Amino acid sequence: MNASLVVIFVFLMLVIFIGIRARQGKDMNLEQWTVGGRGFGTLLVFLLMAGESFTTFTFLGASSWAYGKGGPALYIIAYLSLGYCAMYWMFPNVWKYAKKHKLVSQSDFFAKKYNSPYLGVLAAIIGVVSIIPYIVLQLKGLGIIVSEASYGVISPTVAIWIGAISVTVYVMISGIHGSAWTAVIKDILIFSVVVFMGLYIPIHYHGGIGPMFRDIQASNPNFLTLPDTGLSISWFISTVILTGIGGFMWPHLFAASYSASSTKAIRKNAVITPLYTLMLLFIFFVGFAAIKVVPGLQGPETDLALLRVSLKTFDPWFVGVIGAAGLLTALVPGSMLLMTASVSLSKNVYKVFAPKTTEKQISKIAKLLVPVITLISVYFTFNGGNSIVTLLLMAYSFITQLLPPVLFGLLKNNFVTKQGAAIGMLAGVLTVAYMTITNATIATLMPSLPNVIKDLNSGFIALGINIIVMLVVSVFTRQAAMASEVEGSQTV
Repeated sequence: MNASLVVIFVFLMLVIFIGIRARQGKDMNLEQWTVGGRGFGTLLVFLLMAGESFTTFTFLGASSWAYGKGGPALYIIAYLSLGYCAMYWMFPNVWKYAKKHKLVSQSDFFAKKYNSPYLGVLAAIIGVVSIIPYIVLQLKGLGIIVSEASYGVISPTVAIWIGAISVTVYVMISGIHGSAWTAVIKDILIFSVVVFMGLYIPIHYHGGIGPMFRDIQASNPNFLTLPDTGLSISWFISTVILTGIGGFMWPHLFAASYSASSTKAIRKNAVITPLYTLMLLFIFFVGFAAIKVVPGLQGPETDLALLRVSLKTFDPWFVGVIGAAGLLTALVPGSMLLMTASVSLSKNVYKVFAPKTTEKQISKIAKLLVPVITLISVYFTFNGGNSIVTLLLMAYSFITQLLPPVLFGLLKNNFVTKQGAAIGMLAGVLTVAYMTITNATIATLMPSLPNVIKDLNSGFIALGINIIVMLVVSVFTRQAAMASEVEGSQTV
């Protein structure tokens, strides 16, 4: 057993221990298990929010895009910062409503706001369908990280199974408390490792960050700019808007916000966390430096850029530390995703069709669903070939379809009806599914349009269709409801 593997194993055992111990002294009813009794202060809310935003994508996807795409990779920093602006204004109102009505899931918000448990069912299904690719992303990343960092001693398949079993155990036992306290270790470790690597590797191979960029500029003058077509400025802006605003529709982020002790904790978190995104710059530095150190990586292999340059640069024990940090970027977000999906299915799907189910029974069903969702995610992990970034962008396009009903639901006088919200979301999701399956884009659907429009993120088509259908259906259903009321009063 090499030193790298020992370090990874020690951190894995530490996380499992802390994750299980986090439940100590707490009655794990549904509210405690899912939202921590709504008692988390600014620090724990920050760690949960940051922990869910900085995943294996932070380690692999960001460095991969810096290595393979260059300038367009900066969209990642931009969309995260924009997203926290949206959170600052939107989530305090969501939290107030959730506390008043004792909501524990995102689907509860839809069901209560629109007085329709079946709309909650639809929101839950869309949320879970979106969460599965996100969990798959974590497991794929975990397999890559542990296999590479262990020098191939542990295969990706074995690593994925170990990680899946570990996170399932402590989620079932401790719920959100386990996620919060393991996030403490994860954030300290990943921040230290990433900053060190982002400074050391460019200095070691290029003599500094400035010389590194000059070397890249000399060998490929256009690499650090946005291209005229494809990943152009219109793609950049539209992707930042779509993923930045829509990205805060993730069900597990709703659950994390519900756990806050006050709106002040949420707003403080929204102000502080964008500074945390600066950590991504150091990930980019590693990806840019890897162009010289490990040239020739193509396609999905670019996801290996950070790990391959680490193997060439550091001793095995430190590679183990890097692997452990990467492992935690999968386990911590994965735990919240699993818990959120299981609660949505049990409380917002099962209970709707079995209304006599008690909260205690719902809690048991939610915990039993955790290993089921894990197994489904593991299956798709082994039977999918998409790259890390592609998986993330597809999942974002799905979950963004929940945005319009949430925004209208927060208005004092909400014009949208439950029928409009439901049919609009369905239209958006079906559009995303069609475009994903057929690889359709604005360019392929409407090739005669100018490039500035063809390069827009395809998710805007689905979101636009969603909004139009939602508003049109709401008009007709409101008119029908008013006509029915008039007819009823005349009959009386």
